[in-house]
Amino acid sequence: MNPLLQSTLKHLKALVSFDTRNPPRAITTGGIFDYIRAQLPGFDIVVTDHGAGAVGLHAVRGRPKLLFNVHLDTVPDSPAWTASPHELRVTADRAIGLGACDIKGAAAALLAVANASDGDMALLFTTDEEANDPRCIAGFLADKPAYDAVIVAEPTKGEAVLAHRGIQSVLMRFAGHAGHASGEQKPSDSALHQAVRWGDAALDFVAAQSHERFGGLTGLRFNIGRIEGGIKANMIAPSAEVRFGMRPLPTMHPDGLLERFRTLTEPVPAHFEETFRGPSLPAGDTATAEARRLAARDLADELDIPVGNAVDFWTEASLFSAAGYIAFVYGPGDIAQAHTADEWVALDQLQHYAEVIFRLVEKCGHGRSLLDSRDHG
Repeated sequence: MNPLLQSTLKHLKALVSFDTRNPPRAITTGGIFDYIRAQLPGFDIVVTDHGAGAVGLHAVRGRPKLLFNVHLDTVPDSPAWTASPHELRVTADRAIGLGACDIKGAAAALLAVANASDGDMALLFTTDEEANDPRCIAGFLADKPAYDAVIVAEPTKGEAVLAHRGIQSVLMRFAGHAGHASGEQKPSDSALHQAVRWGDAALDFVAAQSHERFGGLTGLRFNIGRIEGGIKANMIAPSAEVRFGMRPLPTMHPDGLLERFRTLTEPVPAHFEETFRGPSLPAGDTATAEARRLAARDLADELDIPVGNAVDFWTEASLFSAAGYIAFVYGPGDIAQAHTADEWVALDQLQHYAEVIFRLVEKCGHGRSLLDSRDHG
């Protein structure tokens, strides 16, 4: 077995053994972070506890201009797993374990490279990507660390992803008037009827956005995830709650979308609250986003990383983009395997990713700038 892959699998076995499910995000500054600290001799390491299980570890050796970011939290496992999700299983062609694909495989490869090379290197490990309570990246960016660019690890099948959708989650509540269901009802009487009418209007609005395009992406992704309310069939529902999510294109204005959904029907919701927002990649208005996409493409070309298609899923690369950094997404694994029972990552992709990162650390170490001089911080 290739030595770099062998080292990666050793680290992956250890990383998978730590329970970093999010939720419940019962993660401390010990455990997995004690392990990572022990694997990074010669690095200056700062561990920051942002509360509620959101922990970040920033490790730096030398004067690197490129930052590698990877999250360590995973989604919860399901009863469909055929073996313990926290015990890595390695077959002839894959490594199976909770988070192996999304995205502890990349974290393990980064640790393997850190030990195989003595080049300048910067790493940021975080634990709050898999739930709607992000803290680590915002806290890290508050200090405006000086890097030329950021490569965020997510499963992209070994291609640089330069563009993806944003993400917004919303909680709505409708208010009605409890009563006997035998009589004639006004549109505002039943909270559940309001919610159903709103849902019908929302689906029509989303269908009308199918002509919108950006970087190979088309239309607005939208999902009503939960409707709850009412008491029984012969009672008018006094209250109803709706949770929905949407994934806009980089060219779609998030605030404008919120207002459009809030006012789709009358009466408007009694309560309308955005519970999470993640910007698109690249972030910014149309002109800014396109300029940032071109800068990321130039960087991927310079680093000899093949550029892939835009994707529908969201990543924290957009947070770095919104802060002004050149950023793209790059990692081993296929998003189709993420969040599944018996999640796995292909060994050849793990090896290739580790080899590419090793090459980048060797090439871009010793403080040399990746691009022409400019301030991206």
